[in-house]
Amino acid sequence: MSKRAKISTYLENATNIPLECSDVESELCDSDGNNITAIIESGDEEILEESNIDQSNDSDCENIPNKRTRRCMRFPSSSEDDCGSNILNQQTEIASDGTIWMRMEEGGVAGRSPVHSAFKDVQGPTAHAKRNIMDGNLSSAFLLLIDNHILEHIRICTELKASQVLEKSWTITQEKLKAFLAILYARGAYEGNNLRLQYLWNNKWGPSFFSNTMSRRDFTEILRYIRFEKKNQRSQRLQTDKFALVSAVWDKFIENSKNCFKPGAYITVDEQLFPSKARCRFTQYMPNKPQKFGIKFWLASDVETKYVVNGFSYLGKDETRNSSAPLSEFVVMKLLEPYTMKGRTVTTDNFFTSIPLALKLKSKNTSLLGTIRANKRELPKNCKLKKDNMARFSTLLYQSNGCTLTIYKSKPNKKVLILSTKHKRIKIDKAAKKLPETVSFYNNTKFGVDVTDQMARKYTVKSGSRRWPLQVFFNILDLAEINSWILYKNTTGENISRKDFLFRLAEELASEYQTSRQKPHEVNIPTTNATVPIRKWCQIGYCNNNKTTNICNKCKKSLCGKCTRSKIYTCRNCEQ
Repeated sequence: MSKRAKISTYLENATNIPLECSDVESELCDSDGNNITAIIESGDEEILEESNIDQSNDSDCENIPNKRTRRCMRFPSSSEDDCGSNILNQQTEIASDGTIWMRMEEGGVAGRSPVHSAFKDVQGPTAHAKRNIMDGNLSSAFLLLIDNHILEHIRICTELKASQVLEKSWTITQEKLKAFLAILYARGAYEGNNLRLQYLWNNKWGPSFFSNTMSRRDFTEILRYIRFEKKNQRSQRLQTDKFALVSAVWDKFIENSKNCFKPGAYITVDEQLFPSKARCRFTQYMPNKPQKFGIKFWLASDVETKYVVNGFSYLGKDETRNSSAPLSEFVVMKLLEPYTMKGRTVTTDNFFTSIPLALKLKSKNTSLLGTIRANKRELPKNCKLKKDNMARFSTLLYQSNGCTLTIYKSKPNKKVLILSTKHKRIKIDKAAKKLPETVSFYNNTKFGVDVTDQMARKYTVKSGSRRWPLQVFFNILDLAEINSWILYKNTTGENISRKDFLFRLAEELASEYQTSRQKPHEVNIPTTNATVPIRKWCQIGYCNNNKTTNICNKCKKSLCGKCTRSKIYTCRNCEQ
């Protein structure tokens, strides 16, 4: 039988199928026992068109021009409408990767908290910080973080750079460097980081603190030459460290921050984008941020005090990171490395949260709670359904392998997914929005790094510069000031506002250099009077043109006895 005849037979059989048998799937065969479905799939499209033309000629209908028909609208069947509700009613779900999720009820009897979420450490300033911070001395807290080691390193690198550029010896003392930092902090407290320097040093409009501390020329000179690494070691270090131009200062600051404070039971891990358009190969563009360009830092901060306990910069591809480990997992484990095994809880956003990370932290006696993206393969299908029968403010709870998953419908077309290893049982609030316990906990602990970054931007020392190491140093100064403020308040118990802390800190940092600057210059005055062999007219002018052989020991001008101020010949002008 030819292909055309086989197809015609199939079409006749298809039109004569009874209505009650139309949903039954079966294979159609021709008289020779061949599978007609396979024949149609492999058949030529031209044969189908010819068979349709033959059938249309035999019918009584008019010949209709061959036009492209519209695609028919597909209406979902009742079984498809009930698909979402069936999934919602299932007590067990298997995710795409094979993870089994069990439905759990809200509430339950309050039992013992999990071992990995029981806090077993001390929080607050360490004994080292308490010994060195003195009441009323704000700089004692600041110099624990930006210590003499950092200041001496900056002083040496700055002198090398200035001497190389000027081709002569150029020196700076630590006292002058502290005064330079004091001016930066005072300018930040005035929120004048965008003002021109001539306004700050103006005798009429500017505050007197700036001109009393340092001349504008000295300030701009230090700002020009300040460096944080030795140029003769730069090329060698850049081969292994992209952050080498400022890494010594950053690493020492983070080390000092760890040694002075221990975080509480709750830590937040998040990113910080320090706004900058400096020439840097790891500048990031983040369109969702207010300042879209900048240098990204991964930070961990204490939720209660907002103290930055750890951090490092994002430099692009990291050769030290294991390629099998995701970036988010690598960042969280590196930031929390000094604080695991103590029963702490870390809060993250959906960039970091995953079930493998939660299980890895759980093995280190650390709990994880955070939002999680719905496209994860290990999540149940309920998370991925955009349209379902969930009512607004309703909640679904699942558990699997020690992790609890909360699906909360906050808006008609939005679900909030919270993964937690801290909560074994989840209670739901009886208020109008019926917030689950995990959602409330996330709202109360998610803002640690964001608040720290907001505080840093309020009184920032940042100013315009195309040198990215200087921009990173500005960020170090902002974070160091916040940490020292928290240290001072927690150690001494003094309730001081951050703005007052900045002004008083600037005053203490500049006081030593201001004192040395106001001292009169010591002049070595000889103990014997100087004379000349020939008498000359007196050049001082307080006499009637007397002649004398005596001269002033300072200015070397001729002076008579009437114009002499002391036994050691010094004229009245020099004595004043």
